[in-house]
Order: sequence, then structure tokens, then C-alpha cells
Amino acid sequence: MEAWIAWLLLAALLGLAELLTLTLALGLLAAAALAAGLAGALGLPLGAQAAVFAAGSVAGLAVVRPLARRHVRQAPALRSGTAALVGREALTLTEVSRSGGRARIGGEEWTARPYDPDLVIPAGTPADVLAIEGATALLYPLGEPS
Repeated sequence: MEAWIAWLLLAALLGLAELLTLTLALGLLAAAALAAGLAGALGLPLGAQAAVFAAGSVAGLAVVRPLARRHVRQAPALRSGTAALVGREALTLTEVSRSGGRARIGGEEWTARPYDPDLVIPAGTPADVLAIEGATALLYPLGEPS
């Protein structure tokens, strides 16, 4: 069997192993083996093929993998669910105190309490949503707190 066919088989095996493990490392090694196989198909000697595999492996594992991992770990740009409500403006429907109250946020009615437990926010006051705990919005009044 010619060496370039062995490189292609190694690339296929590493690619299959990557699909089972999802580590990205084996996929990069599979790409390096594919490059070495293509070098062999072009007629380069076995030493040059091994050098192509080594260079591709080092480049993939040292450069591409850290960049890809950093990209995967980034937080999503679009907030959804209750996280999307934080930072929005609410309008208090009832007096909001430590014991509770009601507020309208984005067209929905929520239970609410002040972020600062010593505050009392009168009905009809616009407020910022600072956090969501369960089904309760934690509010801080816009302007002068009472």
C-alpha cells in the first residue's frame, strides 16, 4: 500500500474518532493527515509527508484550537428568557415594597419587589429591572427614590 493511502485512512479514522469525542484535537490531526496524504499523492517522499503532518498538527493544535475554543466559550450575543428583561424599564402597577407588588415589563405583568429592601416604590413609577429572581423582578426607581 502506498503511503498516501495510509495517510488518508488515518485521516478518516481520526475524523471518525473526532465525531465520537468532539474534542476538536482529533479533527485537527485528521486535517493534518489529509494534508500529508495529499502531499504523498503529489509524489513527495515519506519524510516530506511526515513533515507536512507534523507542521499541520502543530499549527492546528497550537493556533487553531485555542482560537476555536475561545470562540466557543463566548457568551451568546442574544439574551433570551428572563435575562432579556434585565436592564429594561418597568412601570409599577401597585406600590412595590419589601412585601411585594406588581409591575408591567414589556407588556407583561410581573410580581416585583425593590432591589433595595428599604425602598418603597409608589404605583405608577417607572423603574429599572436590575435582576429577575424566579418570577419576581427586582426594581430600582428611575429618578429620586422615595
